[in-house]
Amino acid sequence: MKFLSVRDLQTKSAQVWRDLPLEKEMVITNNGRPVAVITAVNEETVEKSLASWRQVRATQAIVSVQKESMIKGTDNITMDQIDSEIKEARRERQKRTV
Repeated sequence: MKFLSVRDLQTKSAQVWRDLPLEKEMVITNNGRPVAVITAVNEETVEKSLASWRQVRATQAIVSVQKESMIKGTDNITMDQIDSEIKEARRERQKRTV
């Protein structure tokens, strides 16, 4: 996978667009840190590509929440406990609006 800086993207954009179909993906960096990924698509694949990226991001978010839950020890809470927490939060919110 090819890495290029934001500056290179600005100054060598024609070359980037020529190389992208061959490279498939490129990582854009700013001050040496990755900030974006550009990927080759066409009219037929753009919607599927976007859907795939969104699904991956959603999966990563779920895994992150699950890991955080395990670290905090909240991964074994029962539905009754969850319902109780929700009721309490709603009660507190209602008190603040009155």
